Amino acid sequence: MTSLLALFCAVDDFCKDWYAQQTKSLPPVSGQRRREPGLSESEVMTIVIHFHQSGYRDFKDYYTKQVQVHLRSAFPQLVSYSRFVTLMQRVVRLLWAYAQACCGTCTGISFVDSTPLRVCTNRRISRHKVFAGLAARGHCSLGWFYGFKLHLVINQHGEVLAFTLTSGNVDDRKPVPKLAQALFGKLFGDKGYLSQPLFKTLLEQGLQLITGIKANMKNCLMLMNDKLLLRKRFIIETIYDQLKNQSQIEHSRHRSPVNFVVNVLAGLIAYMWQPKKPAINWSTCEAQALALVP
Repeated sequence: MTSLLALFCAVDDFCKDWYAQQTKSLPPVSGQRRREPGLSESEVMTIVIHFHQSGYRDFKDYYTKQVQVHLRSAFPQLVSYSRFVTLMQRVVRLLWAYAQACCGTCTGISFVDSTPLRVCTNRRISRHKVFAGLAARGHCSLGWFYGFKLHLVINQHGEVLAFTLTSGNVDDRKPVPKLAQALFGKLFGDKGYLSQPLFKTLLEQGLQLITGIKANMKNCLMLMNDKLLLRKRFIIETIYDQLKNQSQIEHSRHRSPVNFVVNVLAGLIAYMWQPKKPAINWSTCEAQALALVP
């Protein structure tokens, strides 16, 4: 597990740099007073990120039983749980910026996929009010759901290269051009990303989209390297499994859209801080086919 002190130092340094850049681009404001909370924004961010590393499944339990009991010396200005929930809403932009800063480096081999983030069971859709006008019904391989979609692009080392959140009814192919702006080489996806216009758009950006073909389509030749890499696309499913079952980014207890975003971003950052990530392990035959070994 990552050291709490190391996490805080990294987050605090980022916050100072981020505010320094913001101050340069904004004119000075005078005559305004702002009451500073007991906890700094870097401390709030550290706590919400550390929750996803702690193994707790409920944030209230984590805050009342772990932070307020065992971590009070690390955070001497602790506030009540209800006050902390309010403070979480102030760090959304910082968490988004920090998550972007924690993204990995493109290696020329990238994988893209999306996963549903359900906010309630299908039986409760008509009574669900928290995400009214934001969440939507969508369909995935496991059936219909109500909520959002998390779109990720990763490399073969399990590092997140880009991410975004959309409503559940958004086509998986729609956010890909924006996600792929800084990518090069080849991007592997499932059959849901099969699209000639998307292929041409990405090719203009210097990126080749490679997907499987549908059963009613004519078969086409594919390089052995591309075929082997396409089979390894399921590494991203392992990452989604960790995000949902270890980082707890999906649950139905949200009482605020803002805190939902905070939860997802903090879970992503906690994964990015993970020292050992799911990665592609090549067998000898696969490595020889890919010319990775003589």
